[in-house]
Amino acid sequence: QVQVVESGGGSAQAGGSLRLSCTVYGLDFDDYGGSWFRQAPGKERERVSCIGYTGASAHFVDSVKGRFTISRDNAKNTLYLQMNDLKPEDTAMYYCAVDTARRRSCSAYSSSFTYSWGQGTQVTVSS
Repeated sequence: QVQVVESGGGSAQAGGSLRLSCTVYGLDFDDYGGSWFRQAPGKERERVSCIGYTGASAHFVDSVKGRFTISRDNAKNTLYLQMNDLKPEDTAMYYCAVDTARRRSCSAYSSSFTYSWGQGTQVTVSS
């Protein structure tokens, strides 16, 4: 059974930084892409960033490009999201998600794809 355990998050002021981590158990993580999603109150969930299983490719939603960095350490089965220059509109619950399909490209995204999900961690950015 796959377990995805998140850590990090919290509160920051606008312009500040936070780092999210998630560790994956029960899976050969180096065969699967990893993503971070977020959902703000009253809004739909969106995929913030995705990194391929090798770590060689990454995708970002336009609103975070140049501010967020995604990375992975396959030796530690861990996925990271470094968030810099935070804005109040980044306030949301953030979820780590591991693809259920082996070696699927991040460029191939559909809302019908299935993932193993973390429990979520709140990020709150004040102005």
